[in-house]
Amino acid sequence: MERREDTPVRLARRKYEAKVKEKRKQQSGTFGTMIPRTLFNEINAFLKETGYTKVQLVKAGYKALLEEKEKLNKTTE
Repeated sequence: MERREDTPVRLARRKYEAKVKEKRKQQSGTFGTMIPRTLFNEINAFLKETGYTKVQLVKAGYKALLEEKEKLNKTTE
């Protein structure tokens, strides 16, 4: 695959990306996981139907798991 010609706009974008790469890494992250395609499709259909974003799904799931953990800790005390 041949690289496209460098234009002033492309050079400016590359320079900007190189400058803010570390800052962007510190501000956000990715889990980089893989899930079975059927589950992936099911989750995407749910998100499309409800209008939630993937970030909202992750936050809600995390919150629910924290609450579940607290309940388990209270019952074992």
